[in-house]
Amino acid sequence: MQVAQAEDPLTIAAALLHRPALVVLAGPPGCGRTTLLRRVTESVPGPEYAGGGLAMLRSTPALALSRAVRARLPAHDVHLLAEAVRSRVRGGLLVLDDLQYADPATLAALPLLAAHCRVLAAVRTPHRLPDAVAAALREAAAAWITVPPLSRAESLELARRTAAQLEPAVLGAVADRAGGNPLAITALARQAAAGRAPGASGIDQVAYAIAAALADLPRPARTALAALGLLGRPAPAALLGAGAADLRAAGLVLDADGGELVPASTYVAETAAGLLDAAGRVELHTRLAELTPPAEAARHLAAAGDHAGALRRALAAADQVSGGDRAALLLFACDLETAIDPRVRIAAADAALAAGRAAAAARVLTTETPLGVEADVLRGEALLQAGSPEAARAAVAPVPDAAPGPVLAARDRVLLLAELATDPAGALDLAGKVAARYPHPPLGVAAALAAVHARHRTPGWDQELAAAAAGGGDPLVARWSAWLLVEELAADGRLVEAAGTAITAARECADALAYGWQTRFSAAADWALALHGGGPASADAPASNLASHTAGSRVNAQPDAEAGAPVGADSPVDSPRAGRFARVPANDEIVARSGNLTDRAIPDEARGYATAAAALIEADTGLLGAARARLEAGPAHPAAGWVAQETAWLDGQPDRATRSETEAHGLISGLTAITARWAAFDLGEVTTPPIPGGLPAPARRTLTAWATGTGFTAAADGWRPVALREQVRCLLAAGLTDSDPARAVAALLDAERLADAAGLTVLAGRARRGLRRHHVHRDTRSPRSGDQLTRREHDVLRLVAAGEPTRRIAGQLGISAETVDTHIRAGMRKLGARTRTEAAALAFATFPSDTLKDGR
Repeated sequence: MQVAQAEDPLTIAAALLHRPALVVLAGPPGCGRTTLLRRVTESVPGPEYAGGGLAMLRSTPALALSRAVRARLPAHDVHLLAEAVRSRVRGGLLVLDDLQYADPATLAALPLLAAHCRVLAAVRTPHRLPDAVAAALREAAAAWITVPPLSRAESLELARRTAAQLEPAVLGAVADRAGGNPLAITALARQAAAGRAPGASGIDQVAYAIAAALADLPRPARTALAALGLLGRPAPAALLGAGAADLRAAGLVLDADGGELVPASTYVAETAAGLLDAAGRVELHTRLAELTPPAEAARHLAAAGDHAGALRRALAAADQVSGGDRAALLLFACDLETAIDPRVRIAAADAALAAGRAAAAARVLTTETPLGVEADVLRGEALLQAGSPEAARAAVAPVPDAAPGPVLAARDRVLLLAELATDPAGALDLAGKVAARYPHPPLGVAAALAAVHARHRTPGWDQELAAAAAGGGDPLVARWSAWLLVEELAADGRLVEAAGTAITAARECADALAYGWQTRFSAAADWALALHGGGPASADAPASNLASHTAGSRVNAQPDAEAGAPVGADSPVDSPRAGRFARVPANDEIVARSGNLTDRAIPDEARGYATAAAALIEADTGLLGAARARLEAGPAHPAAGWVAQETAWLDGQPDRATRSETEAHGLISGLTAITARWAAFDLGEVTTPPIPGGLPAPARRTLTAWATGTGFTAAADGWRPVALREQVRCLLAAGLTDSDPARAVAALLDAERLADAAGLTVLAGRARRGLRRHHVHRDTRSPRSGDQLTRREHDVLRLVAAGEPTRRIAGQLGISAETVDTHIRAGMRKLGARTRTEAAALAFATFPSDTLKDGR
């Protein structure tokens, strides 16, 4: 009988082998046949006689059976051979592995032995057993069991055991690519741990084993499997040709939705593709180009070396799509080694800018020969958005005043914005001249003027920018204006409004497939929410639909949430719809989303905000080592620069927190100055540095309080609608500097209460240390409501419970001792424990293993 995958093969096989029967375990290379063979053998009573075929000695008569019974056997007569084996095995279990390498005499004797002995055999698929032999074995077998792939949970556990230091996202990618194949999981996990791309150093030993198995497939089946590896997606059987049936019979493909076939293991399919020689790859790519849609066909033709044909297919495909997909196709076309029309380059740059890929847009317009004034202004715009204002100014310099009106307007926009980036004061003068030149400015020029007014906080700047962001007809200008609006709202300390505007913009970019812009807005929203810290919004902040925020994917707003819309004429800052936002996403959600963003190929601006958001939460919750590692791997960015400075201060290193490594303005500039004042306070330095200009009121009040030594409590009230952690810091400052013990204790108690409620572990600890100076001791700590242990915290506490010291735990999990300590502290905080032993005991009483979060 054929056993369904839903049934447990171990149970089925063990039950059948309590009496004479032949049970065959079948499966592709690396699927775990031998492991299952061993487990079944261990579960069946009686003596074991283990043998099997050998690839190099498959012509030796009765070798597989002789190895099992440890005796020379009469191989010339099948019936005599079967009787000789039966007389030795009797009530024992005959176990034969690698039946695909067994000799003809052994294969002929097995059906005879099945009637008198318990026989357990394993055969690899594909195999080269003659059809008649395979049919006889199937007819004699009580069960022909296909070894099922590992479940996702089992795959993740095997990958984790193989390379414990890998991040959850990497482990998930390994499990997905291996397709439940244990051998592939082990190989890919080791490659990932070694920092090697799969196949980076040539075909490995695992690939050799797979290649040997695939050699037993008929040529059409090998070609079909290689085609699946080159396609990288499911494919209909008709596309794969005659070999599809053989692949299905060998268990190398599975049925997917819509009647398509998907490789049981992507790794095995890619190995099959890698076995093709150069001519074979060209031939297969060319054939696939004839059978796939234009977008895929273009890439297959390019891989086959037909760049002119690839260009034609790519342009045809680009005409059928929009947004990020169109940009990707046109950029691909521009990279082909063939002559590219300047109009194609301009179209590619325009599409790339609209999708948020400024660096790529500048690259395709950088050529040895001039492309014209239209390309010059587009390249200037791209360089400007890529963060190179001087290069942008140089790019548009050749554009004459006699150029066509739209080109001239685009030139003046670039010049004005380049001036704003390099000399904000000079930009204000230039803006006056540009405004005089354009009494009714085009949309791009109007957006640039709004940007200058925003930087100088001209009254109505936010409404002006919102109007530019809502302007139709030019998605590039609209998205750039929305981005500037988000950044300036955040710089003003209007974090809830900034997050709401960013979420709405991200949703619109997702609808338009503008993935680069979408990730920017999603990351900026997470940064604003992380810094805001939750709690009620201010009385004049719109009720933002923040609960639906999902960074890195489509952002779906609930229909009754209006305040996610950008600030503008239809949604003024003092809108009567103001109130509390529904729910700020939990810190753990923000860390997970930000980590997901930083693992992708996204713009540095997005990576900077995502890194800052996740690192700030980690630092505030005591995961200082994790925060430092994240910041070191991230790009230079003002937000990340302040978080690095803040992390050093939180970690008790005030000498490294006196300044930030990056320049900033607005709120981040104020936070940088505040952290520097804290560092000076901890170092015992008495300084009164100048207060930066252009700060939001709460930051200015806080720095004034540091300068005068009074007013921290009032400054804390100013932070209430802006950033909870800064409210806590002001209360801490009040408690540590106030000479009146009653007022100091009251401020510290408020700081401790707020910090505990928000999970600000380090700040709460500082408040408790301040209280101890006034002989106020806290005997209990309450676990944070709603927090769950992450998988890594659970693993650490499990080893603590087993009595392992920190150094041994670090070695077993492949992490540093410092990281072990941060996980223990995080677990103690979440469980309300005062010792590591108490935390380990509570972990298994409070958090069942199936409620763990899949995090570090």
